[in-house]
Amino acid sequence: MKIALLTLGCKLNFAETATYERGFLAAGLEVVPWGQSADVCLINTCSVTATADSKSRNLVRKMHRLHPEARIIVTGCSAELRRREIEQIEGVSRVFGAAEKGLVVQETLKLLGLDTIPVASPEAPCFPAYSSAESRTRAFLKVQDGCNNYCKYCTVPYARGESRNLPIAECVRQAEKIAAEDVREIVLTGVNTGDFGRTTGESFLDLLKALNEVAGIERYRISSIEPNLLTEEIVDWIASGTKFQPHFHIPLQTGSDTLLASMGRHYDTAFFAERIEMIRRKMERPGAPKVFFGIDVMVGLPGETPELFKETFQFIERIRPAFIHVFPYSRRPGTPAASMPGQVEESVKKHRVAVLEELCRGLHEDFRAQNRGIPERVLFESTVHDGMMEGYTGNYIRIARPYDPALVNTLVDIVID
Repeated sequence: MKIALLTLGCKLNFAETATYERGFLAAGLEVVPWGQSADVCLINTCSVTATADSKSRNLVRKMHRLHPEARIIVTGCSAELRRREIEQIEGVSRVFGAAEKGLVVQETLKLLGLDTIPVASPEAPCFPAYSSAESRTRAFLKVQDGCNNYCKYCTVPYARGESRNLPIAECVRQAEKIAAEDVREIVLTGVNTGDFGRTTGESFLDLLKALNEVAGIERYRISSIEPNLLTEEIVDWIASGTKFQPHFHIPLQTGSDTLLASMGRHYDTAFFAERIEMIRRKMERPGAPKVFFGIDVMVGLPGETPELFKETFQFIERIRPAFIHVFPYSRRPGTPAASMPGQVEESVKKHRVAVLEELCRGLHEDFRAQNRGIPERVLFESTVHDGMMEGYTGNYIRIARPYDPALVNTLVDIVID
């Protein structure tokens, strides 16, 4: 039996698909690339924007046209939010929603008439998952799922459910499996990663401390954490000399206090700026790497006037992150923001995205210049481009040098140029 797997969306989806893949391989299925003949096509969908939703459904239809005899399995966020629509698409054999991820492998095998294998219990509050290593160096470990924030523009709580997490002991077991695959770096991922502990009574800091002791893993990163959950206690511990790198991805969404309040965010710009300043104060020293801050920014939220967009631009200029992940607001049916007045024209959103992307280029160049001449360590990857290999420093600066196979998956001391 042959199976092809396709993933859209976030790193969490990729971690989950990789876990399905390991289950199917253990059951004896052959994983083949998309486009090749397959007995099963599994699509892990995304619903973060209207475009992602539409793309997910179109890919399901395309797979049926290309492989009319194949069983088509659909899971992911669009499968949860648009289940009835997807079930009615010709060729779809089974749809798995948010609460059914632990059933994907065993139920698909039953559908194929194959013996089942041990999989995560469907009663488990959080489906355990981790991605295969990227370029043999980095894996994404899911520690948390769901969100209780219900921000006015967001469908994630409806698509992935309320906040829940794996126990620390299970996270450590998953990390040990990753280390056994000779992976050096783990990125912790979740929908609201810093909310870890809600279902087990444990703390996010205790999770970090436990993972720090896993032998074989030399570096950790936190993929995304809300500013109000990145506490001074956590930063103090990371700064004390741990495997966790000076690299934080913190959602801002907008630099306008008016819009932060109207969208139901749990902080204002003063608090966000204080978090950035606190981390820099505790972690940066003369001659040491600067902290890399990546921030998410959404433009074109309902009510975003030119004046409020200017506030966002000026706030980002002031806090000076190293990178901005900027994207246009997508009107999602069923969310409060979809029916709010002051909807912004798509052409205006597109222009504002371009303005912030230009700002991002300048900020990243400045960040790299601030780190010039500073000693760091690079974890080199296996990919080769025009005779060059690349890797990231601890503070997420990409470094290239002539390819040397002896350096793949190795931490190398360098001076940032």
